[in-house]
Amino acid sequence: MTNLQPSAARPGPNDPCWCRSGLKYKKCHREADARSGAPVQRTRKVKPGRISPMRTVPAEIVRPDYIPSGRPGRGLRGDPTTRIERMRRACRASAQVLQEVGGRVAPGVTTDALDAIAHAAYIARGGYPSTLGYHGFQKSMCTSVNEVVVHGIPDDRPLESGDIVNCDVTIFLEGMHGDCSATFAVGEVDEAARKLIRVTEEALQKGIEAVKPGREVRAIGQAIAAHAAANGFGVVRNYCGHGVGEIFHTELQIPHFDDPSATTVLEEGMIFTIEPMLTEGSWGVKHWNDGWTAVTADGMRSAQMEHTVLVTRDGAEILTLP
Repeated sequence: MTNLQPSAARPGPNDPCWCRSGLKYKKCHREADARSGAPVQRTRKVKPGRISPMRTVPAEIVRPDYIPSGRPGRGLRGDPTTRIERMRRACRASAQVLQEVGGRVAPGVTTDALDAIAHAAYIARGGYPSTLGYHGFQKSMCTSVNEVVVHGIPDDRPLESGDIVNCDVTIFLEGMHGDCSATFAVGEVDEAARKLIRVTEEALQKGIEAVKPGREVRAIGQAIAAHAAANGFGVVRNYCGHGVGEIFHTELQIPHFDDPSATTVLEEGMIFTIEPMLTEGSWGVKHWNDGWTAVTADGMRSAQMEHTVLVTRDGAEILTLP
């Protein structure tokens, strides 16, 4: 997890690309590297650590419908007239948990310790950790370090200065799932990491600004992809935003790239996440054999930012603000 020293040297046009794609540099990353103006950055591979037992939740906390089976159903149906207000409260609580976790990110802290902080914060607000037991996931949030794109499992690896870590929190509260995430710098990070985090946050905002009733979902990905490309970053295509509410993940999908098939028309009252994952190199991913952890195919770093939004008459209301 310790960053190697960055090297400004680049391959020749006809040399193999540094990302190990098998393509020549001129056919792969040369253009993106030139746009970014940053030296090629390489980090040591994140290695799996030891995972502690699943944490317990007090009996009085209401569980989602997939507990204990792990298989989600139709969700718990509450009063439809209070749906939006209940969703606002769940999302606000989620943002507060994320804020609390982010404030504890520091060198030497393990991702399992961050998970314990999130777990206690959910319960303090009367909520259940949405990820805990979802399709068998063992932890109360996801922690994705450096080249881990999404779904990293908290474990006993201590964070080191120079790392970046995405913390993805979701609370089940009043029958609704509030979902958000952010990428945090651990101690002192290099300029390339700072740029990656900043541009990812900007791309999220561009995507939110693209939300208007009557537009196609595709407009969100177009806005995100254009900003990422202008800054020399890739956009992961294997994962996307999603509808959320009584159900953790609905069938509505929000691609973060320009997907011609994303023709669903945005309508007032829709609620979904926008959560772009930007990469320093290729947008391709590989998966660990734990069934969850997705990493960049070329080992370069990735950052993610996420908000849950409500489509309004004039645009989008960000629900996941603390």
